Amino acid sequence: MIIAASEKVPLEKCPALVLNADYRPLSYYPLSLWCWQDAVKSVFLERVSIVSNYKRKIRSPSFEMSLPSVIALKNFVKLSEHPSFTRFNVFLRDKFTCQYCGDKNDLTFDHLLPKSKGGVTDWENVITACSTCNVKKGGRLFSTSGMVLNKKPFRPTVEDLHQNGRNFPPNFLHESWMDYLYWDVELLP
Repeated sequence: MIIAASEKVPLEKCPALVLNADYRPLSYYPLSLWCWQDAVKSVFLERVSIVSNYKRKIRSPSFEMSLPSVIALKNFVKLSEHPSFTRFNVFLRDKFTCQYCGDKNDLTFDHLLPKSKGGVTDWENVITACSTCNVKKGGRLFSTSGMVLNKKPFRPTVEDLHQNGRNFPPNFLHESWMDYLYWDVELLP
């Protein structure tokens, strides 16, 4: 849902989109957002440039400024090529889909080589699975379970997760953010 600017929206619902110094979001999913307090503090500390504002002012007894909706870091932050291994990132790599049956509900993760048989918790051994398939496979080896894997697990790059994240847009998108989101997506003829 794209939200238009309004002075009636509570400040807590006015985060700032954070762009790297190259004007691309630090991350797409989760979208790089800072609460309004952190955005204003960074403006005063001269760590960011204001790119766009909400149609809303914040005031103190001696000061008034427009509330930033998009800010850009003044110093470029080099992002890691490979993301952290987290449950969320495993789900994102696998597009929030069970890698056995394709279900998108009641998700957990499964070790192809169970921990009880020496399996490790890493990118190449863990997949997203629905609870039903996870219980069905149980503590058996994947190779002896009789189950079919839709996609072999792999260690994703940040770009892999960004690509997948574009399929799951956030619930809140302010209109001032649209010029900075998805501009590096390949255009179709």
